Amino acid sequence: MAMPALARTWTREEVLALPDDGNRYELVDGELLMSPSPRGIHQRVVTELLLLVAPYVRAHRLGGTSHAPADLDLQSGQLLQPDLFVGALVNGREPLDWNEYAIPLLVVEVLSPSTARYDRLIKRQRYQRSGVPTYWIVDPDARLVDVWHPEDDRALTVSEVLAWEPSPEVPALEIDLPWFFGRVWQE
Repeated sequence: MAMPALARTWTREEVLALPDDGNRYELVDGELLMSPSPRGIHQRVVTELLLLVAPYVRAHRLGGTSHAPADLDLQSGQLLQPDLFVGALVNGREPLDWNEYAIPLLVVEVLSPSTARYDRLIKRQRYQRSGVPTYWIVDPDARLVDVWHPEDDRALTVSEVLAWEPSPEVPALEIDLPWFFGRVWQE
């Protein structure tokens, strides 16, 4: 189970200096978050989403798609490792370094028993405060996605068609969730 570290304020530099011990470390508003390696189903969800999101992003020249591990700071001294994220083009090209992802266009976290509280509360609030336009919380067990935007007080919970329209100039990416989760669970 993910546990917050002792109550103290951490810096980005301190977290980056932690040893590579197989855990995932993140920093949100001075709080160190630690979680173990994700479950296999978690990684399968991330992979299947990557296979859908990345071609859409590339085809419409929106930016670059990446996944954890990462060292995003959201232009605010944080250290976050979203499961999947999309950064806007930088001078007409895809982002190459973590700092070039700035405020991602889309951030996706896939729930695990050890990360649900962080993803739904701590990290969600940070993503909203940082102005991440769209944040998806994917629940593979419940087969639904909570969609958040910076101004939202509550999520839009989607169980049928998940749509993402990062720009009015391009058609929305639409994901049939029953099909998607059937693929994830190999049904």
